[in-house]
Amino acid sequence: MTNKLYKLMNWPAIEEVIYSETCDPHAILGPHASGTGTLLQTFVPGAERVQVQFLADMSEKDMEMADEDGFFAIWLPKKKIGAYQYIITYPDGNVETRQDAYRHKSLFTRADEEAFSYGIHYTVYEKLGAHPMTLDGEEGVYFAVWAPNAVRVSAVGDFNDWDGRIHQMKKLESGVFEIFVPGAKEGDNYKFELKLKTGLTYLKADPYGNAAQLRPETASVITDLKGFTWEDEDWIDNRKNIQSPEAPISVYELYLGSFAAPKKEEEYANYRVIADKLAEYVKKMGYTHVELMPVMEHPFDASWGYQTIGYYAPTSRYGTPQDFMYFVNTLHKAGIGVILDWVPAYFPRDIHGLAGFDGTCLYEHYDARQGVQPQWDTLLYNYGRKEVSNYLIANALFWVEKFHVDGLRMTSLSSMLYLDYGKEDGEWVANMYGGNENLEAIEFIKHVNSILKKRNPGVLSIAEESTAWPMLTADLAEGGLGFDLKWNNGFTDDYLRYVRFDPYFRSAHHSELTFSMIYTYSEKFMLAFSHAEAVHCKSSMIGKMPGERDRKFAGLRMTYAYMMAHPGKKLLFMGQDIGEFEEWNETRQVEWELLKYPGHKGMAELIKNLNALYRTLPALHELDNNLEGFEWINSIAAEKNYLTFLRKGKNAEDIVLVAANFSGTELDLDIGVPFAGSYKEVLNTDAKAYGGSGMVNGRMKKAVQKEWDDRPYSINLKLAPLSVSMLVYKP
Repeated sequence: MTNKLYKLMNWPAIEEVIYSETCDPHAILGPHASGTGTLLQTFVPGAERVQVQFLADMSEKDMEMADEDGFFAIWLPKKKIGAYQYIITYPDGNVETRQDAYRHKSLFTRADEEAFSYGIHYTVYEKLGAHPMTLDGEEGVYFAVWAPNAVRVSAVGDFNDWDGRIHQMKKLESGVFEIFVPGAKEGDNYKFELKLKTGLTYLKADPYGNAAQLRPETASVITDLKGFTWEDEDWIDNRKNIQSPEAPISVYELYLGSFAAPKKEEEYANYRVIADKLAEYVKKMGYTHVELMPVMEHPFDASWGYQTIGYYAPTSRYGTPQDFMYFVNTLHKAGIGVILDWVPAYFPRDIHGLAGFDGTCLYEHYDARQGVQPQWDTLLYNYGRKEVSNYLIANALFWVEKFHVDGLRMTSLSSMLYLDYGKEDGEWVANMYGGNENLEAIEFIKHVNSILKKRNPGVLSIAEESTAWPMLTADLAEGGLGFDLKWNNGFTDDYLRYVRFDPYFRSAHHSELTFSMIYTYSEKFMLAFSHAEAVHCKSSMIGKMPGERDRKFAGLRMTYAYMMAHPGKKLLFMGQDIGEFEEWNETRQVEWELLKYPGHKGMAELIKNLNALYRTLPALHELDNNLEGFEWINSIAAEKNYLTFLRKGKNAEDIVLVAANFSGTELDLDIGVPFAGSYKEVLNTDAKAYGGSGMVNGRMKKAVQKEWDDRPYSINLKLAPLSVSMLVYKP
């Protein structure tokens, strides 16, 4: 090496590069002004010879080996050297052409850093992660990751033989490491290699990665989210009306892996195949929305996606991100909304994920009393760290704005809201006021709901919370948490506890049946017979019904009709709408073959007709959140096990009379009604078409001037055991 070149070089910094301990490789590598010329340096481990080739005239110059580990340098007598590349020769004779990753300027701006540090960079996913692009005329991938406590971070993958020495990244003030890697391309597997002060070096998947390998492999996969042509403008433009509080919302909840059978050579059906079949089924059955158990990447099948590890990646089990875009687009074109389950409450300990990400508790709390959920052996997010809350807030927006989803259901909200949830004494730390409320989580939730509505009016935010935390669905301005809906777990638990009793014993438990109406208007509720009611040895919905087979079917038909008549939006889990007896698990498909049997076919027909009535009768949905929308006729006939009530719309004549017989005997009832005129039965769960005995009220019921139930008029109905009748008012 010439003495002149030797003196120009920063040897301590070069040693940091060679030993892979630099956090600012761009300060040494690449072209740098040096006197009247340019000093060009590169590190190519194992290279025998490196030439710089100038693309303007394709001329070549040999670089000098400054260190036998593969550090090369050359001083060029001009300040602007133009575009160039390296020609690298290895001892085995192999020759490689490589573009220089270190000639490109930073893409993560000071404005990006500032917004991220304040927790308000709502599109940070467009910078952090891996993004294919063309930069300064070179095609490659821009990588960025937040790891403030790492000594060194490298992008490693198929593009550099997983060698962490080759693409060491530049650390910014915010703790973000970045690099643009020419030649890296879509489809390449990659991870980040982190080195700690202790010398420990390990690999992590990309927290912001948009695709991942199919489990059990754990690498992230470079993908480009651009290029899909959306065709759902009409849906998006009208979404605010479709999802208003006065609109009918009937949700089909599903696990994607159980809906459609894959091809023989595949483990799972593709998003596109599922979309086409699902849109047809949901449309036929009359649901307005689907809700997907988490589609975010997860390593463990039996977690059903709830132990999310790749928050920004649709799981590769069913295809690519573009395939999932097709899924949403297809359902929107069919007039069907898409809601996703979303888990910002906790994350798993898998070693390639967020746990101990940069050698410290970066995403979780350091104190296990704050950072661990012992009930599930998962880790809890540190919502008070702005970059962590930004990670999750931007993720909520990511699914809405990149994939056009129409709503998110936040699961396990109680474990976020309460510091002592699922913990014993000594396993949690009180807040600054000595209470058990997680103040940082509360602010995070408010932030999510606020920005979600501000940027995307009409998108639904749904809470799943197992306690009676107040004002979940109240407006933020009123001191609420800003959710649109809350799953009414109280209704579900009380009703299913009641209906499990043999009808002979139900009269002693009548209050469990009527209790829900005491608090129905305390929140904006969704009634959910969800997957949670059909797993973990709880039995399927039909399995919860007492009695012989016919009684079980009758009880389930009665249950679904009662839910549809009760105030609140609706949700039903896959397979339960055809009366599956087998408890659900993630390894099996819906038992579609049951539809060839009359009882199951009748159940499906009932759900289809219930959905049709729910959507078309304003009284069943218009005033869900208004006291004026419901009126008891008789709620105290415990000895006979029946209820009668009215559902009402804004128009005084929009009335649905509901009579529900929870007893095991036929009832002949006089029922008080509000108006003179006629009442026509529009649905009876005992109809033969649904698998019942056919005890229906076929003729129009004309009100007579006979005082009953404290009303001046009444009608007479015959009700089969375990049945529900719905009648509409005809003036």
